[in-house]
Amino acid sequence: MADRRIFIDPITRIEGHLGLNAVVDTQSRVVMEAWAFSAMFRGFEVFLRGREPPDAVHLTSRICGVCAASHANASVRANDMALGAVPEPFGVVIRNLAWAATDHIYDHPTHLNILAGPDYSGAVVSKLTPSVYEEAKTTKADHSDIHGFPKVSDLLDGLNPLQGRIYLLALKMQRIARQAGVLLYATHPHPRTLIPGGIGTTVNQDQLIEYSYRLTKLTAWVKFVVAVWEDIANFFNSMGYERQGMTFERPNLMSVGTFEDPEVYSSLGESPEEIYSNIDDAGRGRFIKPGLILDGERVTERLIDMNLGTIELVDRGFYRDWETVFVERDPLGNPLVWGDRELMVYHPWNKTTIPNPVAQDWRSKYTWTGTVRFVWKGKVHPIEVGPIARMWNHALHNGGKVAIELPRTNGVLELPQGTWDPITFEWTIPKVGASTTIERMRARAYNVALDVAAAWHNLLAGLELVKSGKTRTSRPWKKPSFSVGFGFDEAPRGSVRHWMVVENYRIKNYQVHAPTTANLSPKDRWGMTGPYEEAVIGTEITEEVPEDQWTGLDLVRAIRSFDPCIACSVHMFVGNRRIEKLVTPVCSV
Repeated sequence: MADRRIFIDPITRIEGHLGLNAVVDTQSRVVMEAWAFSAMFRGFEVFLRGREPPDAVHLTSRICGVCAASHANASVRANDMALGAVPEPFGVVIRNLAWAATDHIYDHPTHLNILAGPDYSGAVVSKLTPSVYEEAKTTKADHSDIHGFPKVSDLLDGLNPLQGRIYLLALKMQRIARQAGVLLYATHPHPRTLIPGGIGTTVNQDQLIEYSYRLTKLTAWVKFVVAVWEDIANFFNSMGYERQGMTFERPNLMSVGTFEDPEVYSSLGESPEEIYSNIDDAGRGRFIKPGLILDGERVTERLIDMNLGTIELVDRGFYRDWETVFVERDPLGNPLVWGDRELMVYHPWNKTTIPNPVAQDWRSKYTWTGTVRFVWKGKVHPIEVGPIARMWNHALHNGGKVAIELPRTNGVLELPQGTWDPITFEWTIPKVGASTTIERMRARAYNVALDVAAAWHNLLAGLELVKSGKTRTSRPWKKPSFSVGFGFDEAPRGSVRHWMVVENYRIKNYQVHAPTTANLSPKDRWGMTGPYEEAVIGTEITEEVPEDQWTGLDLVRAIRSFDPCIACSVHMFVGNRRIEKLVTPVCSV
């Protein structure tokens, strides 16, 4: 067996700095080993210590310039719990509407058509896999009545950077999504109006009507996006890509659900203990339902379970271990990590960020990312999060499928008339029974349609509350001497989870698990790989060029299908050194 090493650093068209080291068997053209690593270090979890809890809402939003509202929303929920205050129903609705537009409806099409999309563009496919492009030129696009492209090759050409119609439409339509969110958040990407116990903005019927005008355009746009990616996904699966980028043969998929039910969330309680005790009711009430699948079976839908079993180790990360235990039991008396004393220290209420940069060693420490795992009934599992986890778990609440009804959107002149009619899309659990590169892309397209449906649901609820005069948004928060909180929500990339320990109205400890924290997790002490590495191992090189010209297209497709955000997965701290210059990573095409 002859090996070829493919080293890609950095992987472009993502947020932040991510690298990949892969070993390919040149005879079978299959990846045998892989190491995915983050080469950047940040540290919000450190400089949050000692601050007042509400500060975390606005500071953690600065973790990322793309999914800033994702962190702000997770943080504000951790504050709601720890400070004993939840919004009034109208406040919940306004949070949901702003959240849907600025992150989900904005982010998914941007990733599909601008960041990951060029990997499937005519320019790339015709150069690296010309036989695939030739087949695309003779393959009818089944949903041309919606998106208007007759052949699959026309769709691929539409993704050509800076030239293709799909690419250019994505640039235009993302602006409309940002406008809708700014009506309620005041700014984008960093929301100014989120506060513990509510949202600090006054919203009336006029603002909701302005939002609805933009949501109508976005609804037509999302119909277009789903139709495009349904045809692209079906085509690539038919060309033998159906198992490329597979993570786990028996899926490990977590989704905490999103879009709170206004009546349920506003009734959780008036103290940290009450809110924690009732938080599973909030999970069950969410528009997109939570769930945890381990070894192919759904084991729980409870947010409390998803809190208790989470750990983050640093065996392979550039960090020191720690011994401090701030919390042993949750407010209900449940022991963390089910009472496992050895692993309890790694629960996020106890996990302490202590940077320890050393030389990169593929057999030891090789990344700035920690190792997120989930413990269930004495067994440790890697977990994958993202749109496919969200859709899969939501589908299990509906007999294995998700039916999404999108309303009539007559008169959206930027888009084909096929997008104007009411359409019902249906997503089903993939036949391959696992998360793959293509199915992650397909799930993301359908997920944004489900987000649009959630936005319409909340818009109608908001108009009813305005009509009945119930427009109060917020309740005052408390200042308990000691409390804990967690805030779980779904960023576009997957589950975003914040944990906070509060003592004397100061943050004692704070930890963040962005989606990429779980997905980029390196190898662990039990020999298991995280989702990125798992997706690359076993992937076949399909490039139709000489071996010495391989670019790693299939490998970066597998990783980009997760929508990596490295700024979110690692958090900065520089001690007493002075920062002379901050450089913001820029996504290149």
